[in-house]
Amino acid sequence: MIDLRSDTVTKPTEAMRRAMASAEVGDDVYGEDPTMNLLEARAAQIFGKEAAVWTPTGSMANTIGLKVNTTHGDEIICEARAHIQDWEFSMAGWFCGCLLRTIETDDGILTWDRIEPKLRPDGPHCSPTTLVELENTHNMHGGTVYPVATIGRICDEAHDRGLKVHMDGARVFNAAAAIDVPVAEITAKVDTVSVCLSKGLGAPAGSLLLGRADTVAKARRMRKRLGGGMRQVGILAAAGLIALEDIPTLLPADHENARLIADRVSEIPGVSIDPAKVTTNIVIFDIAGTGANPAAVSQELKRRGVIINGIGGTRMRAVTHYDVNRADCEEACEILAEVLRPN
Repeated sequence: MIDLRSDTVTKPTEAMRRAMASAEVGDDVYGEDPTMNLLEARAAQIFGKEAAVWTPTGSMANTIGLKVNTTHGDEIICEARAHIQDWEFSMAGWFCGCLLRTIETDDGILTWDRIEPKLRPDGPHCSPTTLVELENTHNMHGGTVYPVATIGRICDEAHDRGLKVHMDGARVFNAAAAIDVPVAEITAKVDTVSVCLSKGLGAPAGSLLLGRADTVAKARRMRKRLGGGMRQVGILAAAGLIALEDIPTLLPADHENARLIADRVSEIPGVSIDPAKVTTNIVIFDIAGTGANPAAVSQELKRRGVIINGIGGTRMRAVTHYDVNRADCEEACEILAEVLRPN
């Protein structure tokens, strides 16, 4: 199968498997797992943050990131198609007790000029805005990337007003590769940032939440409440270290393959996409003009050895990663063109 559903389908590399098999481990709830301690310390160093805590999933990392920056009854501003809004089981409300106030954008990129009018002051009639959430890259807008200056202004203005900023940086290494800057420069001013090790970076599981030492200490308590306290988890941290150190250099190839797919898909009659907007590893295209049904297209593609799914309406999404090479992407496009060809 040529699996382009998501970069979550990556398999651990052989180097990761070897590292997992020989990892030194201890009880992480007691803080005694040396491999996990090394991963968290190295992540903090790479991101320029005081501390990091590992979580089993990205949704948990984001939930904790929201929780440690807010109190029950607060409002959080995010983009209308943010992952925390659409794909995380309403944890902002269910666990954090917060309301998400969303802002519609054309590209998933919030600016301060759009945020400021949505701020709610504390008072007798409304709950205060206390947190701004940014998603970088933005999944449902096709992997779009925040300019560093835009992040900086949002953080400066938010901090001037006593607000915090959390970044859902599940694919922040893709953002860094796309604009050729270190992740530490992208996340320098945010209060907390989550990063996924098990998407394009290829680890079998795990995310990290980074921020100030006191914030991360509080986050560990939240992780325990959510059932994320684990024991000899160094076997996963060992893979995470390789994901963190070695795999980011492979991401530009994923981006090149995504641009190839975008170019080829744009040539299919009835398909709508602007290849110039594809800058990372996510390709979203609309098949409305073909008259085809996305579910039926997905089913036929899978029968022919390609997995690409619909993401709502007539839109479909292909995501590149290191387990699909250029030849795979070319073959997938040829098969997609055949499936969408009018009878």
